[in-house]
Amino acid sequence: MASLADRVRSHGRIAAGLLFNLLVSICIVFLNKWIYVHYAFPNMSLTLVHFVVTWLGLYICQKLNIFAPKSLPPSKLLLLALSFCGFVVFTNLSLQNNTIGTYQLAKAMTTPVIIAIQTFCYQKSFSTRIQLTMIPITLGVILNSYYDVKFNFLGMVFAALGVLVTSLYQVWVGAKQHELQVNSMQLLYYQAPMSSAMLLIAVPFFEPVFGEGGIFGPWSVSALLMVLLSGVIAFMVNLSIYWIIGNTSPVTYNMFGHFKFCITLCGGYVLFKDPLSINQGLGILCTLFGILAYTHFKLSEQEGSKSKLAQRP
Repeated sequence: MASLADRVRSHGRIAAGLLFNLLVSICIVFLNKWIYVHYAFPNMSLTLVHFVVTWLGLYICQKLNIFAPKSLPPSKLLLLALSFCGFVVFTNLSLQNNTIGTYQLAKAMTTPVIIAIQTFCYQKSFSTRIQLTMIPITLGVILNSYYDVKFNFLGMVFAALGVLVTSLYQVWVGAKQHELQVNSMQLLYYQAPMSSAMLLIAVPFFEPVFGEGGIFGPWSVSALLMVLLSGVIAFMVNLSIYWIIGNTSPVTYNMFGHFKFCITLCGGYVLFKDPLSINQGLGILCTLFGILAYTHFKLSEQEGSKSKLAQRP
């Protein structure tokens, strides 16, 4: 009976963790969009707040022994910290200038771009069926963008830059974790302050600092509370991702990501009254089919390689 009770408690914790991640992941998208639409808070300044709050949160976590920091040479992390700035800034600019549907769908292009980078720059090979899943993903994104009645050329430029830099960042994170023998939290603990310092230098060149529209401008209390809340939720998203992968597996998180993808799309059309044409709907379904097919084939290949290793004498 005790073991059954333990299993129930364990499953309950995992379910609670997944639900928490679902809520904060969806909340951060809608909250950031709300801040851009209703308060016009500057993008890079909002990203800077996110980075500072994330670093403070990680500092508290290591003090509570949630993870152990590891000494890392700053020179090894410069490019990673720069790409971290770029991917968050461009992704937020995409959210600011596109509908939530287009923003969310454009993010799906990260997988094809990562595969292209790893194929051409790292000579990594992928099976034909994995490569074929890139067709419906890409076709769906193109269909949605072409028939988006709120099409914004600048928004699509930011979306494309966001996908490219995000893909590079994800490839480099994997490489750095392997090279430096650290986990994602240990890496982020050093990345976040470096990225904050970079943005602190860059913000005055691109956005006002004082006065109307500046980070230290005359904002209302509600605007400042929303921005601070956005920073706290951004940190909670990172923390919950780490917890889910640590307590389940990257595959579970990936599968759960598809559910969040659908919920976020639907929420964007409901909350922000984003128009949705039939052709856009077909594009979304096409991309979702490609994502599910990619996950299915990737899982079956991983299982195949595990069984081969298990059969070795």
